[in-house]
Amino acid sequence: MSKMISEVAVLIPAYQEAGSIFEVVTSCRLLGFDVLVVDDGSSDDTSERAQRAGAIVFRHPYNQGKGAAIQTAITHGLRQSYSQFVFMDADGQHVPDEVDLFLTEQRRSSCDMIIGNRMLNPYGMPFIRRLTNSVMSFLISLIIRQKIPDTQCGYRLVSRRVLESITLTSSNYEIESEMLLKAGSRHFTIGSVPIRSVYRREKSNIRPLEDTVRFCMFIIRFLLTEKRRSKDGTRS
Repeated sequence: MSKMISEVAVLIPAYQEAGSIFEVVTSCRLLGFDVLVVDDGSSDDTSERAQRAGAIVFRHPYNQGKGAAIQTAITHGLRQSYSQFVFMDADGQHVPDEVDLFLTEQRRSSCDMIIGNRMLNPYGMPFIRRLTNSVMSFLISLIIRQKIPDTQCGYRLVSRRVLESITLTSSNYEIESEMLLKAGSRHFTIGSVPIRSVYRREKSNIRPLEDTVRFCMFIIRFLLTEKRRSKDGTRS
């Protein structure tokens, strides 16, 4: 198991998470994982607390969005020899002790990606988020022809070969959908594993109409880009 742990890095995008980042990083480090935190321009001491807990920290000079922070984390992670990457939020919603669930499922299924599934027990999840997740998961599953119960879950394990094969461009929350769509369109296998989510201070920022329109536009852009890519034989 120690060899497997050394091959896995936990990647955490963080913005204004001084209240939770120390506990999250400490828990991951106690499990034996390397942790890379990207502080997306926080004005609090997120970076300092992450470093104090044992993370390798990279800092954006100003806030650029979750997607941009994930892109930075991937860039630095791929410079090392890790074969698997676990993406985790900084706010405590994802339980570090459950990383082993992802590793166990990956060993069992040999899938290229394992996505956390909160929908079997969505207790505490705001209704509007449950509804949005269901709609997005249905559409993305339809497009990539693989059943993904909770496509919007940021807690996920992704293999190195997936991240080396796709180029992510989203700077905001759409990056989690973009990752699935691009991996699925390249026929990488995607599995899921039931997890808990802890909604300690959950305040939904979802704006139903605006976010639905933005998501639909994102899907349309993706489909058009994929059509051009297949025609030109380019990588995206």
